[in-house]
Amino acid sequence: MKKIAILGSTGSIGTQTLEIVRNNPDLQVVALAAGANVEKMEEQIREFRPLAACMWRPEAARDLRVRVADLNVRILSGMEGLLEVAALPESQMLVTAIVGMIGIRPTIAAIEAGKDIALANKETLVTAGHLIMPLAKEKNVAILPVDSEHSAIFQSLNGELAGKASRRYVEYHRDRVEKILLTASGGPFRGRTREQLKAIRPEDALKHPNWNMGRKVTIDSSTLVNKGLEVMEAKWLFGVELDQIQVVIHPQSIVHSAVQYVDGAIIAQLGVPDMKLPIQYALFYPDRRPMQGERVDLFALGQLTFEAPDTNTFPGLALAYRAARTGGSLPTVYNAANEMAVRLFLENKISYLGISELIEKAMEHHKMAAAPGVEKILETEQETYTYILSLL
Repeated sequence: MKKIAILGSTGSIGTQTLEIVRNNPDLQVVALAAGANVEKMEEQIREFRPLAACMWRPEAARDLRVRVADLNVRILSGMEGLLEVAALPESQMLVTAIVGMIGIRPTIAAIEAGKDIALANKETLVTAGHLIMPLAKEKNVAILPVDSEHSAIFQSLNGELAGKASRRYVEYHRDRVEKILLTASGGPFRGRTREQLKAIRPEDALKHPNWNMGRKVTIDSSTLVNKGLEVMEAKWLFGVELDQIQVVIHPQSIVHSAVQYVDGAIIAQLGVPDMKLPIQYALFYPDRRPMQGERVDLFALGQLTFEAPDTNTFPGLALAYRAARTGGSLPTVYNAANEMAVRLFLENKISYLGISELIEKAMEHHKMAAAPGVEKILETEQETYTYILSLL
């Protein structure tokens, strides 16, 4: 029996993780955490009977405590609650499916406690990869990617493991890797000009052509900022240089990413756009489990196409490379500025093009710290939020 805890259990990745639990009786959920969706959390508690559950908002925790008073479950709240869930002695793995830098401290706590990490919170590595990856190696903890692209890279690298595949910290023969090919659908506005993007509204940007994701990630996919965050995440996950990561637009979203080796061979992972596959692969690695669902029909598909990203129309990707090359606290600024800008866009307070414009302004305004610790990272996040709001 494998026992897991889930941060972000009421969101897209969290609910799909619970679908996998339903289909695999040797998985047990021992803890859940979410933001404010008390009704859905109550349903999850009654179905999966965890030992503990955490709501980020104290008022939500108070409401939940009343709703499940008939059950033997500890109700926690805030960051203290997330840290307790992350390090719960009964769990073996933490699924980090919450959005934002709120995931940094719980991830560190779980690693310190020796838990393997199924990582769907890319902001953790974007802003604190220089802290997370050395700690994971020190504690011999596996960081298993849940993002479809990073899972595809992980699967494509498995033939180049430096040593026997295990559940713990994994290293690769990096000298054999020439390039990582990180694919992107291009989002709903692929092929449009900046002039055409001026009139985009939130309801337009929330219509992703292939994937069913949360609101923020869907917006990020449309601006290519999500791909910029994934570039930074890949750098830390796989220990490669930025120049070895090439973003490739692939509208069909069938090739989820690939690795090109020094002999010219390319190994890719293909599949239908379904997040349950990378989630299940992370939960059971190095094993593969049967999974029901649609399969790729190459005859029906007919062709796969690839093209270069348009970084002039979508400058968010180029800004990500700039932030990653500079390093230090600048990736935190990139991430935080985007979070605030997306929030403002969804509230109809800025234009669609204003998202990348605010990111660039925040990056230019920031005074960089070379090797920020957790407190400096979180301080930079708040400073960036304040600066963005001051521009309004």
